[in-house]
Amino acid sequence: MFENLSDKLERSLKVIKGEGKITELNIAETLKDVRKALLDADVNYKVAKTFTDTVKDKALGQNVLTAVKPGQLMVKIVHDELAALMGGETSEMNLKNIPSIILMSGLQGSGKTTFSGKLAKMLKEKKGKNPLLVADDVYRPAAIEQLKTLGEQIGVKVYSEPESKDPVQIAKNALRHAKQFGYDVIIIDTAGRLAIDEQMMNEIAAIKQAVKPDETLFVVDSMTGQDAVNTAKEFNDRLDFDGVILTKLDGDTRGGAALSIRTIVDKPIKFVGTGEKMEAIDPFHPARMADRILGMGDIVSLVEKAQEQYDEEEARRLQKKIAKNQFDFTDFLNQIHQIKKMGNLKDLASMIPGVGKSIKDLDIDDDAFKSIEAIIYSMTPEERANPGILNGSRRARIAKGSGTSPQEVNKLLKQFEETRKMMKMMTTTKFSGKGKFGKRW
Repeated sequence: MFENLSDKLERSLKVIKGEGKITELNIAETLKDVRKALLDADVNYKVAKTFTDTVKDKALGQNVLTAVKPGQLMVKIVHDELAALMGGETSEMNLKNIPSIILMSGLQGSGKTTFSGKLAKMLKEKKGKNPLLVADDVYRPAAIEQLKTLGEQIGVKVYSEPESKDPVQIAKNALRHAKQFGYDVIIIDTAGRLAIDEQMMNEIAAIKQAVKPDETLFVVDSMTGQDAVNTAKEFNDRLDFDGVILTKLDGDTRGGAALSIRTIVDKPIKFVGTGEKMEAIDPFHPARMADRILGMGDIVSLVEKAQEQYDEEEARRLQKKIAKNQFDFTDFLNQIHQIKKMGNLKDLASMIPGVGKSIKDLDIDDDAFKSIEAIIYSMTPEERANPGILNGSRRARIAKGSGTSPQEVNKLLKQFEETRKMMKMMTTTKFSGKGKFGKRW
């Protein structure tokens, strides 16, 4: 995400990195390029101009310390202002009431129904909630079935009234149902339209008036660029929503919507959708997003994703096996599955500082582990536990069973053995307190 903007901002800031001090002349040249980079990313013109004016005022008002180069100072100011532009602080959901009511709004095709499912899954698994999805789109024939399919996929119940054509009454009935059966969050998926119209606005306003939601969220497709901002403004004028959801932020988007919406509608971006999988939902952290836009990575989010898959008891068991050099292919397979649960591989790699730019042109397939998994699945339980018994004939059989070549099997076995040695060495060093040459640290 934001790859084009990141590249252009980096080039813009290079102008001042070689300078000995900040002057009005070199600042003007740098910020001219920064403004152009923002406009190319489809950021609203007034937003881009205000942004660069603010950066200029702050930069010229700074006394550059001898230990800080002008380029470093400029990057910090741009970073802080980008974070402020996107809201500054992370905005939490209001889920204090039982049941808490979340009303989803947006145009058709914005990803509203899918995101309702993603949100329900996140609230269930990460917040310990018992959510109820409400199919309140009475116009799109497949909407109810789509939500039911998603509900089955994530293990969340869906309330629907297929014969009813009254979305306000359906919402009211769903609220009664939630109270009766102990649901603590209800997510109402309303109808979208291909364009904003009076009937649509009146209908969703009536639903909001009837159920008085704790959170009214506007879902917008990031790939529509500046149109997304204009649509958000019209919805906000009528609905006064509480927050914005940006979907498809993993696509070939220029990022302008994320940078403009907060300023234009004065409402926080609460979540972003970063892929098609049901796990591809992230809380929006303005400072972390500014890090990523400026190529600084996002280690905090990467660690959080890893911790979500971290099992303390399993980690202790694994540590003992590594120390005894008993780490096997079954353990290796489990680690692959945990990594895959964390999300899109390229997106994860881009969170590591300095890596984002180097991999931007690489096509990192989410099925990158497919051949490795196929090879491991073609092994017997005994072979997974004792790779040392894998002779030539066994390797040939595994290659045939996994649809790979003997060379690929040999390569995996070699890499696995090297990984196992390294892990054992690291574990031994950690617990002995000794360095490479046996001396105490």
